[in-house]
Amino acid sequence: MHGSNQSGVSDFLLLGISESLEEQQIMFWMFLSMYLVTVMGNLLIILAISFDSHLHTPMYLFLANLSFTDLFFVTNTIPKTLVNLQSQDKAISYTGCLTQLYFLVCLVTLDNLILATMAYDRYVAICRPLCYITAMSPGLCILLLTLCWALSVLYGLFLTLLMTKVTFCGPRRIHYIFCEMYVLLRLACSNTQMIHTVQITTGCFIFFTPLGVMVMSYVWIVQAILRIPSASSKYKAFSTCGSHLAVVSLFYGTLSMVYLQPLKTHSMKDSVATVMYAVVTPMMNPFIYSLRNKDMHGALGRLLLGKAFQRLIG
Repeated sequence: MHGSNQSGVSDFLLLGISESLEEQQIMFWMFLSMYLVTVMGNLLIILAISFDSHLHTPMYLFLANLSFTDLFFVTNTIPKTLVNLQSQDKAISYTGCLTQLYFLVCLVTLDNLILATMAYDRYVAICRPLCYITAMSPGLCILLLTLCWALSVLYGLFLTLLMTKVTFCGPRRIHYIFCEMYVLLRLACSNTQMIHTVQITTGCFIFFTPLGVMVMSYVWIVQAILRIPSASSKYKAFSTCGSHLAVVSLFYGTLSMVYLQPLKTHSMKDSVATVMYAVVTPMMNPFIYSLRNKDMHGALGRLLLGKAFQRLIG
């Protein structure tokens, strides 16, 4: 049973949230519906931004990257979950589990960093509007995104390599919909205290530093908006930030439900919170960003009408 890795196991069992066959059927159709909505919504956002020149601005460049991240995130986890819900064989290989974990860490980190970058973009747009074109130049935007991607890839690789040092024995039953670091550490029979400490320390830096950037950006944004004399101008300025604030609240709210707790504790609340940040948040983001955004409404309308017109003349 020993493979080339140090775990001493060949696979894990992804049991999901429930072992009841009736509940698994309900969850299959629920996850399939949410997955299709998530894929369609994020693809439409990416296509609308790509093909509409009006949206070739820093804010929408960051939004397109956020949508790509969400699309990749659900594709990393949900297809395997759907297969497991319809199959008696719920095994996932050790390599497959670590691969899933790598992309999970990488993409959650990337989401976090992009949200911080978007907050900085809103700060410059509202607090330093005359300098916006030069302060958020295309070169700087590409540099910021490159840093976000590079840090995310390296952090995901770092934590995944740490997990290869963990030894697993006994039951390898994962009551989650994917391979998640906290759950894997709970299954370990080797001493994981050092790894857990490193994870908490680096995780706090990776996640709370961007959160600090967001908080400071919005403190300055609110101060700047309160100085605007016109009520309509205040509303317009606040409305440009509302969508971002809603996504940040949903993202950090669901993550904190899972990770801001002791390692050894586990309850059904963890599984529900996992579904929230793994499925619901990526599904809701396109709706939140397009619901009250006139520019996005126009771009989506032109995109869909253009496709319909091509079918008619085709």
